[in-house]
Amino acid sequence: MNRSVIDPDAPVGAVARAAGVGISALYRRYPSKEALLATLCLDGLRQFVAVAGSAAESEDPWEAFVAFLRGIVEADVHSLTVYLAGRFTPTPEHRELARRAGTLADGILERAQRAGAVRGDVTGTDLPMIYEQLAAIRLGDPGRVRDLRRRYLDIHLAGLRATAAAASALPAAAPTPAEIGARWHSAS
Repeated sequence: MNRSVIDPDAPVGAVARAAGVGISALYRRYPSKEALLATLCLDGLRQFVAVAGSAAESEDPWEAFVAFLRGIVEADVHSLTVYLAGRFTPTPEHRELARRAGTLADGILERAQRAGAVRGDVTGTDLPMIYEQLAAIRLGDPGRVRDLRRRYLDIHLAGLRATAAAASALPAAAPTPAEIGARWHSAS
């Protein structure tokens, strides 16, 4: 199924049409719309973990950090998982994958900070905000979107370098883990 056209508010019939299957085929595989959304989120979390795990293997801390951010932005997994936040009840598997994703992302960031490559006033909760800013770029065709996301990621990366911290301090505190996590609680 094409993740770029997922609309969690779409009727099941529209989801089936977008997937190129009948409604009954969709319900055979997913007993409810919530189950479909939960599965899509699991897929996104698995991809996030795979990208982070691969990036963490780089010997150079800055290159690991850059590969991680580029991989997450390129895969567009963050926009999918955040878009689905609060629309289904997370399972233990969701929680474990989210924990693992956070541990990997924090490890990559902290390693780059210890190496003096990334500014020390950046926190692990700053990164999801960057992914979301870049995921919001949806101008033109997919190629143009990819190019623009790369452009703005490079601008972000310049500001994340430790040398940028010497030029200016960040004006406000990063979001708290509670603020980031609140999105996962159902609005209903």
